[in-house]
Amino acid sequence: MRVCVGICTFQRDSLTTTLESVSNQKLPQGVKLSVVVADNDVEAVLSQDLARLARQLELELTYIHAPARNISISRNACLENASGGYLAFIDDDEIAEPNWIARLLDAARSTGAGVVFGPADAVYPASAPAWIRENDFHSNHPTTRDGVVETGYSSNALLDLRDPKVSETRFDLSFGRTGGEDIDFFFRLHQKGVRMVIADEARVREPVDPQRLSLKWLLRRKFAAGKIYGHCATASRSARQVPLRLRSAAKALYCGIRAVPSAPSRTRLAFWVMRSSFHFGVFFGTLSPPQREAYGVDTLK
Repeated sequence: MRVCVGICTFQRDSLTTTLESVSNQKLPQGVKLSVVVADNDVEAVLSQDLARLARQLELELTYIHAPARNISISRNACLENASGGYLAFIDDDEIAEPNWIARLLDAARSTGAGVVFGPADAVYPASAPAWIRENDFHSNHPTTRDGVVETGYSSNALLDLRDPKVSETRFDLSFGRTGGEDIDFFFRLHQKGVRMVIADEARVREPVDPQRLSLKWLLRRKFAAGKIYGHCATASRSARQVPLRLRSAAKALYCGIRAVPSAPSRTRLAFWVMRSSFHFGVFFGTLSPPQREAYGVDTLK
């Protein structure tokens, strides 16, 4: 059994730490690991440095130059160059726990799922405000809707490439600069009937950039995430547009009302304001696709 780890990178020094955590995986017997790094920068500046690092870490690493500052191009490059039955995505600023791959594989094998999501836990700097820490706004934890996993993030995901529905699907280039390419990709897999599950113990950690510890950044992120979800949830199902639009508007209003009596507690106030921002995003996502470019400027994840 071979698992390929796909990492899309764009001008991040943290890639070294990510690769070190991949090299430290405690693999089940009979499982071999390889790595594909897809570099989205304009110039192929990482090739020699990564070759040296791969030798030091004893990693089987393939470097792919996938330029254009479009994250979908990099993600597709990982799909097209993955060797083996599984592809595990991790971001270039994350750190995998030693049993990360083993836990993802356990879930895939025991459930027969085509996609397995794991949590990405935020690691906050000492400067992080209490209201951000207590709400844990920066973590990405996969969720279900009515007991079903509809979509998720590629920050921690295992894909079974033996399933043609998975291996033949590609990330949409139109989301490559706005963000949300992974939400769209997994939504389409869900609509094709690919089963997706959650492995709560397959965890990665992501140190939070201090520049993202602001109300403005979080509001923008929540709204963008909501808009992408709203668009993807209704893009191929026009009959869902009006019901989702009405529900999201009602939820946004409800959360806004709940925020008023929560004002004395900054933590509770922030919780309801962020929820309202997300649902407003869902509402607007049912009206039009995301247009604001984020990737390569201030990536929304």
